[in-house]
Amino acid sequence: MKELNLKQEKFCQAYVMYRNATEAAKAAGYSDVSAHTQGHRLKQRPEINERIEELEKELETRIDVIAEVENQYNYAKSAGHTNSAIKALEVLSRIRSTKEEEAVKSIAELEQEIVNSLEILGEDRASKMFLKCSWFTSVENEDYFEDDC
Repeated sequence: MKELNLKQEKFCQAYVMYRNATEAAKAAGYSDVSAHTQGHRLKQRPEINERIEELEKELETRIDVIAEVENQYNYAKSAGHTNSAIKALEVLSRIRSTKEEEAVKSIAELEQEIVNSLEILGEDRASKMFLKCSWFTSVENEDYFEDDC
């Protein structure tokens, strides 16, 4: 892949976030007057599209996406890019609502995840971990565990 200059890299990163070539061109530093033309021109280049695809794959596996989008929002807001700031807020809203939906689990689902993890650790390590719990004080709870497992 052909090496991109700094403005082109910024365009690719902004395009992944905004999904709009004009807004991405503005965020990359192109003037408001030429942003539409520059954005269109850049999206026609194969190396730009390859880099955008790479960034999208990285974004899917990124842990701290929220912090990055918040940084983009703060930058857009301070630079007076109102449309870009609004778009960043929209992205934040989608990310946060997705995380909240994923976080909701039933007790049965949580218990199953714990059982799966304990099975991976093995009996010896799982037993030692149980003994470390503050609520585990004696062997009198054995009957409870035998009935449920």
